[in-house]
Amino acid sequence: MEKRPFVTLEQVKEIAKTYPTPFHLYDERGIRENARRVMKAFSWNPGFKEYFAVKATPNPVILQILKEEGCGVDCATDVELMMAKACGFAGREIMFSSNVTPAKDFQYARQIDATINLDDISHIDFLQQVASVPETVSCRFNPGGLFTISNTIMDKPADAKYGFTRQQLTEGFVKLQKLGVKHFGLHSFLASNTVTNEYYPTLARLLFQTAVELHQETGAHISFINLSGGVGVAYRPDQEPVDILQVGEGVRRAYEEVLVPAGMGDVAIFTEMGRFMLAPYGCLVAQVLHMKHTYKDYVGLDACAANLMRPAMYGAYHHITVLGKENAPCCHKYDVTGGLCENNDKFAIDRMLPQIERGDYLVIHDTGAHGFSMGYNYNGKLRSAELLLREDGSVQLIRRAETPQDYFATLDVTGLF
Repeated sequence: MEKRPFVTLEQVKEIAKTYPTPFHLYDERGIRENARRVMKAFSWNPGFKEYFAVKATPNPVILQILKEEGCGVDCATDVELMMAKACGFAGREIMFSSNVTPAKDFQYARQIDATINLDDISHIDFLQQVASVPETVSCRFNPGGLFTISNTIMDKPADAKYGFTRQQLTEGFVKLQKLGVKHFGLHSFLASNTVTNEYYPTLARLLFQTAVELHQETGAHISFINLSGGVGVAYRPDQEPVDILQVGEGVRRAYEEVLVPAGMGDVAIFTEMGRFMLAPYGCLVAQVLHMKHTYKDYVGLDACAANLMRPAMYGAYHHITVLGKENAPCCHKYDVTGGLCENNDKFAIDRMLPQIERGDYLVIHDTGAHGFSMGYNYNGKLRSAELLLREDGSVQLIRRAETPQDYFATLDVTGLF
């Protein structure tokens, strides 16, 4: 199976006349169609809301598209909250899920009436001290131990810094009720980038059972359960992508089997997907600057880890297409690299690709989430532009490329230019 880019060589050549490579390019049609599939998958739940994780792709134009498709936003800092507010999201359209939270972040979240998702039991007193406790509060649950699906270990929650223990949830709910909280949410994130249809249903069943217990123990009204993120995408061409319709059906079955018999059939289901919503609908487009032949064959791009950190940071796989050579045999082995002074600045290692020449354009797939947003300025590298391929085929600049002036803006460099 081969991944096909949503942009052609001819389109890239035309785009590059105005916007030089490297650049991140997003597919509006794909984003909208995927958002509608998610809404359809959970349409059985009247209160369903997808809160897109802003950290994945913090661009106002992308957020506006998702808003038009019925999504809210999940924010982790006051700056992300500010962006959400500027994009027109308000009140219950904003979920604030943070950890090691500064006072100013809680204060701003309260100011704009975002739904606060507390990460730790000590944050109850802290929130009361620095701001105020609202009538609706969510708490993040960490069950500890190992999280398994069909005897496969997916992750080890006990090693994660996030969330309340089970005992702390009961204590926290009781304390929050005394402080005037009337409506509760329950939230958990137990595994990242899962490509099984069973993750959400398994997590949902755990959260549903916990919600029933908490309601019975404390009498608290649980108004929503947030499955958070963790639904992954098929980065590799041989992976089977998640079927979100099947996922939604699995969550529905767990809902009917656990919550409804307990008299909790009014609970709204929330999700906070970033990767699933955006990753396949963005790519990094780069041009080959140099070919190097030493102990290995190297393809040197005008992009680097400053544009896409995941391969250098995690050893993550991102598929690569050489535009114009989509049907050529992959008969050459290359390391595909950037120009940072770090040997881990590689997009691919020992990757079989068609024969590559200077000037070729490469598409690095699935960078629509956690791509541009993780960028940085090591070596004085400047972050690239972000472009949107609109449904009508036109291209819109949605973030200009950085300039040296941007890089020096926070320094006292009077007279440098």
